[in-house]
Amino acid sequence: MKNLPLSLQIWLVFAAITLSISVLLSVLFPWILRDFFTKEIYATIESAQRFLFTRTELNREIWEASLFANQGQPLDDIRAVNHLIFVPERESFIFFRGPQLPQEFLNELRDQIREQTKDSQRDSGQVAGRKLFYVVTRSQIWGEEIFLVSYMWDSYRQDLVQTLFRKLLLIMSLVFMLSWFPALGLARYLSNPLVALEKRVKKLANREWQEPILLQRKDEIGRLGESIEQLRKQLIQQDELQQSFLQHVSHELKTPVMVIRSYVQSILDGIYPKGDLTSTVQVIEEEAKRLETLIRNLLYLTKLDYLATHRTEGEVFELSELIKEVVEKMRWLRSEVNWSLKLSPTKIKGDPQQWQVALENLFDNQIRYAKEQITVSLSCPTNGNKNALLRIWNDGPHIDKKVIETLFQKFKKGPNGEFGLGLAVVQRVAALHNAKIWAVNEEKRGVSFYLEIPVAPNT
Repeated sequence: MKNLPLSLQIWLVFAAITLSISVLLSVLFPWILRDFFTKEIYATIESAQRFLFTRTELNREIWEASLFANQGQPLDDIRAVNHLIFVPERESFIFFRGPQLPQEFLNELRDQIREQTKDSQRDSGQVAGRKLFYVVTRSQIWGEEIFLVSYMWDSYRQDLVQTLFRKLLLIMSLVFMLSWFPALGLARYLSNPLVALEKRVKKLANREWQEPILLQRKDEIGRLGESIEQLRKQLIQQDELQQSFLQHVSHELKTPVMVIRSYVQSILDGIYPKGDLTSTVQVIEEEAKRLETLIRNLLYLTKLDYLATHRTEGEVFELSELIKEVVEKMRWLRSEVNWSLKLSPTKIKGDPQQWQVALENLFDNQIRYAKEQITVSLSCPTNGNKNALLRIWNDGPHIDKKVIETLFQKFKKGPNGEFGLGLAVVQRVAALHNAKIWAVNEEKRGVSFYLEIPVAPNT
């Protein structure tokens, strides 16, 4: 069934439900009606008996002459009730309302009455292939004990059940047939937007994402359409950013290559653009380092994208020691900057090499923009928190509000118009270790970078 069109699946399910309900009612309804009308029959019989016992015009001669049938008009609720009386002293039945019953049934009834201990008892039996419901009640009339047997035939109940059942079948058949058309309309109503979304998703897969997705619905299908529309916008934005990134990165890569080639050619021609060979070669080395950094970050981002889908267990290591090693290695890039470290021993679980690369890129950013001071603090979890907090502050200029919101995206331009990938690498490493990173412009001066990192278990 799952391979059928969705509209047909919905219609089949709806039809199966209505058919199942119809079959279930066809089985249960007659049984419920029979039980209900059986109780009603016994209630009618007992009501008729109470009427007989409360008649004041009865006398002994009427009982003995079986003339009650000619006396007065019975009540409506006993119109279908027949009666007979059994007199234990005479061992005989007196029929005063209804036809003569077969002797075989009367003998069984006589034996039952002899064994009866209750004042009133309900029962049923078969007479000439027909079912009979009766109530036997003990009473005293004119000083003589008698048993009043009042009965009704099952044909009364069967007629009611069959009549109501036929009407129910007619109604259910009409409901079942008429419901097919609304079910088919409902199936198409629910499946059509899904079919439309399927076509639009195929277009997105083919990079045809210019046409917006508007369903004008607020239900689950509408929310699905909104999610796909959001995905479409993100794809457009990502495509635009990537195209822009590729253009600028190609420029960034081409610039150091051109500088290196031109300087090398000048040296070969015996010309030194920086005045002497040493200064000229130093420029070539700086451009080569710049080119190497760009290429290394691009390759590392690709590696991190791969690791995002191939998680490794990692190892437990001391983060504070790794921070000290990286700071000691990088502090000499700008010897005039003062470093202040306040590190609490903190163990985390992850890849030390990835964290080393992330810290190098993060500290390189601090060194580039700091004026005189960089402060690094690492605090342990407190108050039940399971994350350590790493704060890196520099006294450099504030970051523009528009830039700070997209600072860690790999296709975003930096504050100086450069397309550096260092902070994007930091953000990706943090995400791989379930950590969070963000930047804040401090009120007085400087910028702080925060890293919230889960500590290793049992530490």
